[in-house]
Amino acid sequence: MPSEAKNIAASEKTRSVRRLLGGQIAIPVLVVALSAFGVLMVYSASFYAAETVCGDKFYFMKKQLVGFIIGIGAMAAASLFPYRKLLKLKWPALIISLVLLAAVFIPGVGRESYGATRWIGLGPITIQPSEIAKYGFVIFAAAYASENPERMKKFVGMLPVLAAGGGICLLVILEPNMSITMCIGLLMVAMLFLSGVKIKHFLVILIPVVAAVPVLIAIEPYRLKRLYAFIDPWQSPQGEGYQLIQSLYALGNGGWLGVGLFNSRQKYRFLPFAESDFILSVIGEEFGFVGILLLFAAAGALIWFGIRTAARSRDLFGFLVASGITLVYAIQVVVNALVVSGSIPPTGLPLPLISSGNTSLIFTMAAMGVLYNISKSAKRAPARAGGFAEKRRAGAP
Repeated sequence: MPSEAKNIAASEKTRSVRRLLGGQIAIPVLVVALSAFGVLMVYSASFYAAETVCGDKFYFMKKQLVGFIIGIGAMAAASLFPYRKLLKLKWPALIISLVLLAAVFIPGVGRESYGATRWIGLGPITIQPSEIAKYGFVIFAAAYASENPERMKKFVGMLPVLAAGGGICLLVILEPNMSITMCIGLLMVAMLFLSGVKIKHFLVILIPVVAAVPVLIAIEPYRLKRLYAFIDPWQSPQGEGYQLIQSLYALGNGGWLGVGLFNSRQKYRFLPFAESDFILSVIGEEFGFVGILLLFAAAGALIWFGIRTAARSRDLFGFLVASGITLVYAIQVVVNALVVSGSIPPTGLPLPLISSGNTSLIFTMAAMGVLYNISKSAKRAPARAGGFAEKRRAGAP
């Protein structure tokens, strides 16, 4: 009997490890760990500015902590909600996204900051609709494509997804917010590709999208200035090049192991948006290159589990939703890292789960709850059946 009990305990331990490696446990664990670290870093990056401007050094941290707590609840609820019921919400998800994006232009409703109107004000609460619209588009595109996969092979059949993505991009660029527009544009192209759109139709979309980028840059003088600042930030060290130079100072000062938690110098109002778009610079200064590597190892693991969940999904809808959620997170992580390091022109884009901003934090955590839900469903599928992606590669219907 003792031997049998040991075997049962060992078997249970093996199953727990398999669940972890299968993405069932790792997804929420990584999300909570990254978000908790984000709360800590928001405090570290903002306490001086918060005390100077707001008279409370915990001001930004308390807001982030509230978002973290609500986000945990949203992730838990999403992990319990049967994800296939989202199929019926494709039109509400799209309509709500468009309505919220349009609402920012209503006088008295939209909130302006630094020349951009990107937020809706509800008393003391502000909501950034573009953070919601990304996931609304994922639900719509995944549901539409999975209802009738064959129509996505026809140019006319894919037009609703194209129109939905284009409409969201148009409203976001009018705010203006080119960084989120670019992310949603990349997401739309990727979702169409994963939905089985033919290459010739795909190119018809991709070529105009690529051609539109320089046009969008050229029509706004401030974007051209940012481009020039990217090419040579020292041409305007007190102007458009200032933020990038201060970011590079922070990363350089961090060296290999950093100057220590709470010891960043650039956050003392040298580096603009230290708690939001450029929080990675503060992380690099305080934890060094090794700290950034560990952070991106955790982010990379979350992306890998998302890809694995999509590959093992039981159906096309699960595959597309898991892929879309993973893409939203991956695109923002990569773009934010490239901006902070000066690899691409500066643009305002937060580091998901880490940067200050409750709308982004809550909805990203909720989306990760859906991803976790899909991974559980994939795990319940018979082992011999394989995932949707595997069936697709094998040519199964």
